[in-house]
Amino acid sequence: MVGILLVTHNGLGDSLVDCVRHVMGSAPSHVKVLSVLGSDDPQAKEAEGRELVAQLDTGKGVLVLCDVFGATPSNIARRLYEPGRVEGVAGVNLPMLLRVAVCSRDRPLAEMAQRALDGGRECIVPMNSESKDCDVATRCADN
Repeated sequence: MVGILLVTHNGLGDSLVDCVRHVMGSAPSHVKVLSVLGSDDPQAKEAEGRELVAQLDTGKGVLVLCDVFGATPSNIARRLYEPGRVEGVAGVNLPMLLRVAVCSRDRPLAEMAQRALDGGRECIVPMNSESKDCDVATRCADN
């Protein structure tokens, strides 16, 4: 199974994992969080990120999801990137995380990265939308 590492500002990653726990009843064991505070040393956080990647990588790779491209968490995440082993997507949101952590967890790394992108885009819809693309139960059934 591909590991998933959230690299986010403050407690955003922990909050997203808590939301997955709320929606699904439990938090996936293959998801870890690297929280980056304004006072943190980026080099120390990069080292911590490398340790988390090593813990998560069971031979299938690690997908890194960060919050804002160009900010400190994404800069740390970009230094973790290793083509084919550690891939990444910026702009993490709850639909994206649910799509990869729950619905696509047995897919190859490259496909998970694409599903993260798709899930993030497809689930930004008007509140009056009839779209089923964002329904976790439907998407997981289509897995």
